[in-house]
Amino acid sequence: MNLIIFILICYGLTQILCYGKIFDNIRPKEDKWGELFSCSMCMGFHVGWVVAVLTNFSGLIEWNLNTLDYLFLGFISSGTSYILDKIVSDEGIRLEKK
Repeated sequence: MNLIIFILICYGLTQILCYGKIFDNIRPKEDKWGELFSCSMCMGFHVGWVVAVLTNFSGLIEWNLNTLDYLFLGFISSGTSYILDKIVSDEGIRLEKK
């Protein structure tokens, strides 16, 4: 259950950082930081390890992590944020047939 909560937190935060209107004025557009903020896979990785670090200060998710776990949780967050970003749009679930 902790992993599902973690994935949902990371997906939500990744979506807000990449697409949220609240960040339109401060989100970088043209430089290399702009690429980070437009890629759910890249942003998902960084959100993942940051959220993993922050769980140490929260009671929502309680687990004992070592240094390598933060890297792995970044990978999990990256992959799931990217997959969910490609499957879910503002209109609902994307169903494309190629």
